[in-house]
Amino acid sequence: MPERGEELLHSRREKLEGLRRRGIDPFPPRYHRTHDIREARELLAREEQDRRGDLRTEVVSVAGRIVALRGMGRATFLDIQDGTSRVQAHLRRDLLGDDYELVRDLDLGDFLGVEGPLFRTRTGEVTVEVRAFALLCKALRPLPEKWHGLTDMETRYRQRYLDLISNPEVREAFELRARVIAAVRNFLNGRGFVEVDTPVLVPVAAGAMATPFVTHHKVLDEELYLRIALELYLKRLIVGGFDKVYEIGRVFRNEGVDQDHNPEFTLLESYEAYADYNDVMHMVEEMVAFVAEEVMGTTELRRGDETIGLSPPWRRVRLREAIEDACGVDIDDYPDAASLSKRMQEVGIEATHRENRGRLVDKLLSAVVEPKLVQPTFVLDYPEEMSPLAKPRPGSPGYVERFEAFVGGMELANAYTELNDPDLQRQRLEEQESLRRTLGDEEVERLDEDFLLALEHGMPPTGGLGMGMDRLTMILTGQRTIRDTLLFPHMRSRQR
Repeated sequence: MPERGEELLHSRREKLEGLRRRGIDPFPPRYHRTHDIREARELLAREEQDRRGDLRTEVVSVAGRIVALRGMGRATFLDIQDGTSRVQAHLRRDLLGDDYELVRDLDLGDFLGVEGPLFRTRTGEVTVEVRAFALLCKALRPLPEKWHGLTDMETRYRQRYLDLISNPEVREAFELRARVIAAVRNFLNGRGFVEVDTPVLVPVAAGAMATPFVTHHKVLDEELYLRIALELYLKRLIVGGFDKVYEIGRVFRNEGVDQDHNPEFTLLESYEAYADYNDVMHMVEEMVAFVAEEVMGTTELRRGDETIGLSPPWRRVRLREAIEDACGVDIDDYPDAASLSKRMQEVGIEATHRENRGRLVDKLLSAVVEPKLVQPTFVLDYPEEMSPLAKPRPGSPGYVERFEAFVGGMELANAYTELNDPDLQRQRLEEQESLRRTLGDEEVERLDEDFLLALEHGMPPTGGLGMGMDRLTMILTGQRTIRDTLLFPHMRSRQR
């Protein structure tokens, strides 16, 4: 006996063939709409303000997916939905004549164009009185049985189109994400920054501490990498005379998948000549507040029982002090990986001396400080070994001018006063390469000779910023996982 799903598929295929036998194209190439559905509803509302009593508007044509279908006698009600709204359509045999017979071949999920005046039913429902209609696309698979409440997360992420059909709030969230990115662009453009594009395929995967994806270029016969950051190419542009540049682009890191990480994500990086990390700090807090106001209409976000205030100024705390306050460990007392890892184990944090000291400090930060930083906070001044591309902090040997911004217990941004001494930069990167060889650590900064060549031509003092657009969207929308900000998050193959 055929399964219920197989019967539905077979029924739709039969209808498809029946339409074709009658000379009806189930996939016509075009349809002219006079209004989208939101515009049509607004048209009726305007006319109702000007006139009283029962009314019908001028004839409109709208189109969308059938998401509800009721009755198959002499009259049929169905709901169609486009990307803007939803409206009821009333199809009657006495108005449509023989064309009404086509109704029996309609299913949920089909796309339909309808033409007729708008009116409001006795129950107040905005409705199209259909005078003509056209099938625009025959859906060969049904929507999920409870399409209006698709909740299976695996299906929602793998088949995002079903999620978007079934859960209107999901589409709204992604429209909001687009507005977030547009607002970031507006802010930076208003400050005189120039948006640029840099290579996605690169010969050296540098600019961040991450494992890259590798590919092979057949014609050149050489290994290339998907970029892990935008930094080194943008700083080449500062060398070349651009004073303010930024890029919003996809980067790729061969790392794990969790609520805060996806192998590919959208990153903003900006670089400003004659600025330092203090200038970038001011810019970040002003930009996030601007974006929140533009997109959400407020700089105050409710998260459970707590209100997160995004208005400047944000709290500032030094990394060394933040760690010591959180767990009693003064990182300056432990100048090497062996002593620091031993102390971390004593306070209950998993660590090994085979990890470099910078990685251990980062673990401390992530374990004991980051979860507590709910209100916007800048954590300042990092150990040199954690930040090989950052300029030394005057008067603080072993530390550099770097900050990370945290909101809602999550890292949002990372920034430096950029190192522009080519000899010191080479020394730092050679040390990183040594760590890679001795510890087998792929997640260290790589030495890029072409970048060093650019630095030798001179780069002015520069403040640089990296900010995750997905995480900014998470913070503004209250999403708990990065997957809810990515239309197509990475998923394990079904074959495995």
